[in-house]
Amino acid sequence: MRQFVLLFCLLLGACAGQAPKDDSLYRQLGGEPGVTRIVEGMLLRIAGDPRIVEHFQDIDIQRLRDKLIEQVCAEAGGPCVYTGDSMEESHKGLALTPSDFNALVENLQAAMTVEGVPIPVQNRLLARLAPMRGQVIER
Repeated sequence: MRQFVLLFCLLLGACAGQAPKDDSLYRQLGGEPGVTRIVEGMLLRIAGDPRIVEHFQDIDIQRLRDKLIEQVCAEAGGPCVYTGDSMEESHKGLALTPSDFNALVENLQAAMTVEGVPIPVQNRLLARLAPMRGQVIER
């Protein structure tokens, strides 16, 4: 019993002493205002991108904007919680191709560049978003 109490105390102490979540990427993106500008810039670019604009014709753009801000904020280590559908559910039946995904990423990169986000910071965000590729393509 004594060993259990000691183990419990050690575990509790380890949890209490954990460092807060790393929000450095979120801060480097400009916090909430920066993430918002990046997402809005990306959506404006998509609206003029003939490669993928048709995929956005029949959706609630305001809701998409809000969910993308949540998602980018959360993935970047910010204080947001993503409350949207899973990537699989959101993209089910769209039959998106690798080219579609790449076009969206290009628009995201361009939006970050316009906001003055350095390439290494862009790459950090893209690395966090990359695992979603398989959840989006040809669903």
